[in-house]
Amino acid sequence: MRVVADTNVIISGIFWRGAPRAVLDAARDGRIEMFTSAILLAELEDVLSRPKFAERLTCVEATPRDIVLGYASLAYLVEPAMIEPVIEADPDDDQVLACAVAAKAGIIVSGDSHLLNMKKYNAIEVISATELQGLLSV
Repeated sequence: MRVVADTNVIISGIFWRGAPRAVLDAARDGRIEMFTSAILLAELEDVLSRPKFAERLTCVEATPRDIVLGYASLAYLVEPAMIEPVIEADPDDDQVLACAVAAKAGIIVSGDSHLLNMKKYNAIEVISATELQGLLSV
């Protein structure tokens, strides 16, 4: 199963338990193939560098760069596809779609309403971490 995870799922999976953590565990265990792009990795580092994550990073004794490198070791890096703008309310979300197209992913996993409300982009399912966890349990 080829999957692209949105930044919010990755961060939730790193710092908290629950479905997002199960998604990262599935990638670690080889039950899914995770894909990302340089743009998505840069976004991950940028978000992790925000002051609200400083205490969490201290608790896990890691820098934003450490987390990014750890996640990058779980995911295959792809060059995002060129796509027409799709999500006017949050153009950064288009990068998730572009990565998924390039990766020939079957699933985008996100907690972002702009993406989740799409339900599907081309033939790519857009689902929550809880939904993906359910699929992995079957």
